[in-house]
Amino acid sequence: MSTVPANQEKASFAEEALRLAGKSEEEVRRLGAMDKADEQIEALFKRNQQTTASPVFRAVWEREVPVELFSPPPLPASHPADEVMQRSLEIVRRRVENRTLYDDRRKVSEETLAELGRAGYWGLLIAPEFGGSGAPFSRFAPFLTRMATVDATVAGLASVHGCIGAVDPLRTFGTPEQKRRLLPELARGEKLSAFALTEPGAGSDLTALRTTAQLVGDAYEVTGEKLFITNAIPGRRIGLVVLIEGKPAVLIADLPPEENEQFRIQRYGLWALKHTNNNGLIFNRFRVPKENLLQPPLGDGLTIAYHGLNLGRLSLCATAAGTMRYMLASILPWAAFRKTFGHPIQTRELVKRRIARLAGLIVATDALVAWGSWLIDQGHRGELEGCICKIFGSEAQKEAAIELYMKTHGGRAFLHGHQFGDSVHEFLAPCIYEGEGEVLGLAFFKTLVKEHGKQFFEPIGKALKAHQLKTFNPLNPLHAWKLRHEAGAYARWWFKQRLRPGGNAVKPKLDPRLDRHVDFALSQFRKAALELSGIMRRYQLQLADRQCRMAEVSQRLQDTVVILVTALASRGKSEAIVAAADVLCGDLKRKLTGNRPTDQDIRRAMKLADLVIDGGFEPIAGVPQEEILMPYAP
Repeated sequence: MSTVPANQEKASFAEEALRLAGKSEEEVRRLGAMDKADEQIEALFKRNQQTTASPVFRAVWEREVPVELFSPPPLPASHPADEVMQRSLEIVRRRVENRTLYDDRRKVSEETLAELGRAGYWGLLIAPEFGGSGAPFSRFAPFLTRMATVDATVAGLASVHGCIGAVDPLRTFGTPEQKRRLLPELARGEKLSAFALTEPGAGSDLTALRTTAQLVGDAYEVTGEKLFITNAIPGRRIGLVVLIEGKPAVLIADLPPEENEQFRIQRYGLWALKHTNNNGLIFNRFRVPKENLLQPPLGDGLTIAYHGLNLGRLSLCATAAGTMRYMLASILPWAAFRKTFGHPIQTRELVKRRIARLAGLIVATDALVAWGSWLIDQGHRGELEGCICKIFGSEAQKEAAIELYMKTHGGRAFLHGHQFGDSVHEFLAPCIYEGEGEVLGLAFFKTLVKEHGKQFFEPIGKALKAHQLKTFNPLNPLHAWKLRHEAGAYARWWFKQRLRPGGNAVKPKLDPRLDRHVDFALSQFRKAALELSGIMRRYQLQLADRQCRMAEVSQRLQDTVVILVTALASRGKSEAIVAAADVLCGDLKRKLTGNRPTDQDIRRAMKLADLVIDGGFEPIAGVPQEEILMPYAP
């Protein structure tokens, strides 16, 4: 396991590299702080659970892809939390049918939240000793998919409360006394939670925090402002990120039942998350008991903030899988009803292509959720995997909403009462929440290349500094001589990689349609290490500014992982699932290679669409269908 002094030394070199690249001292300080926070999170995990042991990292940098880590085993048949999940689904279904889910402001009503609390909904991720049901994350995440087919907002609130609210910080970083005192009320839903991190000037740049806390007597006095905080209203319990003596920290704070001089709500209009309470919070010497300060074994408040994000990202993907089920289930009756030139549009190739594509997106998101949540339960950090799940899930939901759902429903999609028109912002918002997609893709790239940089490029960088050189040109004899030891180590790695590239693997027996996609993914991994290293070598100190190149390479690697996970997850499944995986993986393969679809590719999509139309696609069995608005006489 890494030690703190070593982490600090490495981070200081990273800061020096930023200075050599011409960054300002302010940018160096902030980027260095985020880099240190990442190092401190890594140190919380055992070596075989850190990012360098993750399946994605190993697939890129090792000679053999650990296929077994891309294919989780089936879930156990049952778990004590299943009863809580079933009761919660029944409550929400009943309230949707009775039109009592929302209050007169169209927010999820307090009565609904309280009834779910009595059912145990808010304690799913909390251990039984603190009043919860201790659901494994691999069971919790697919449950959110089921809940999202009934109501996506209620599913999202479970993630806000349990993953990125106060629950995960307490479970992970709380002392035994803090857990005993604070978790039971959260488990019962008597205190619902949020996480107050974002500020008017601090979003992706979390080092721009301005909210401060000063110890005065037996309490911290908090002054500052938070923005875009979901589930934050008077009476809630929040994880509150502040600066204490200039360093980020997290306080578990109980908001008062009413606004006062120390605490005010900043209200604003927000198109997305319209069925939840999303507010700004203004604090003026707001007091929080000093015993509510969380103190992680390593790091500070940024460490705590980053930890829960991976759970939230997986939950977002799971909710997207449920939302897309609703879209597909609602497309089918409309496609059978709507006619053009005397024939239902479900017979038209373009519509059938949309149906097939949506089925493929659902199968892929399901596969990613099962994979990522299993790794979390196995103790892995899940940084790279969480990024992939969040980005793919949010982009899939966006595509499904705009390109498939809206276009198929045509003008009726904009009628009042249609799910698209009423919820379009909800469908698009996940592209921003839990990290904007492309920015998160840059973080994925940085995390993936970081260890390679430390092993080979940091020694070269230190040698450059020692010899007062700004860049390394291996064709320059003077450069080659001065850096012969450091460059020689890299050259040996490079030649070994060229002679024996990675990407090999022991594969399970698969349907031929799936097997070819696995082979393609392995071939992509075989080239990845040299390509990533080549980009680092080409841009050297300017790499941080080559965002477009990093984003493009990052996306290709993410798509490769999606192909592998989706193909492996569909092994032994029904014909519809295998066909959907085949279509989706084929689409991603053509995206990566630039090839056009063949007639055979189109026929595969048409055959899959027929299976879905005929009721053979199990993922949407029992999913509610949207009412056809303004039906007309045929």
